[in-house]
Amino acid sequence: MKILAMLGASGHGKVIADLAELLGYQVTFFDARWPQVKQNGCWPVEGDEQALVSRRAEFAALVIAIGNNQVRAERQLHLEKEGFPLATLIHPSAVVSRYAKVAPGSVVFANAVINADAQIGKGAIINTGATVDHDCQLGDFVHISPGAHLAGNVVVGAGSWVGIGAAVRQGITIGKDVMIGAGAAVVSDIPDGLCVVGVPARPLAR
Repeated sequence: MKILAMLGASGHGKVIADLAELLGYQVTFFDARWPQVKQNGCWPVEGDEQALVSRRAEFAALVIAIGNNQVRAERQLHLEKEGFPLATLIHPSAVVSRYAKVAPGSVVFANAVINADAQIGKGAIINTGATVDHDCQLGDFVHISPGAHLAGNVVVGAGSWVGIGAAVRQGITIGKDVMIGAGAAVVSDIPDGLCVVGVPARPLAR
C-alpha cells in the first residue's frame, strides 16, 4: 500500500485523509503543533515538519492538508524544494472532464464538477459539490468552497478563496488573494486583494 504524507492535522485534513484512503493510500499525518497534537480523529500525528522531512524516503507522495491558502502555498513550495512528489487526489464521485487539467497537490472532493478545458493550478482545493465550468482558469492555491459555482470562462487569481455557496457569473476575472464571502453573487470583475460580500458582491468597507 502506498503511504501518503499529510502536513496539517485539521478538520480539512480529516476529509483529505478519508479521500486518500478511499483511493488506496495509507495516511501518515504531521503537524507543526506536535507533540501537543498527537491525534487527528482516528489518525495519529507522528511528528512535525522536521520529522516529515527526515522520513521523506518512506512516502510515495505528499499533500498539504492546510485550508489557509497562504500557509498552504508556503509549505508546499518549501517541501517541493525538499524533493517531495505531490499527490493529486480526486474523489471517485467527482466529475472531471478528460479535457480539464488539475495540477499536482490539488484535491477535488465528492460531487465536484470540473468541465472541459478548465485549468486548475497546483495546491488548489475544489471542495464538496463545487462546480468549475468550461474554460475556467484557476491559479495556484485557490480554494473553491463547498457548493460554490463558477460559470464558464471565469479566471481566479492565485491564492483567492470563493466562499461556500457563492456564485460567479460567466467571464468574470477575480484577482489574486481575493476573498469572496459565503453566498455572494459575483457579477463584475474583482481586483487583487479585496474582500467582497453580498448580492451582488461588493467590497467590504475599509
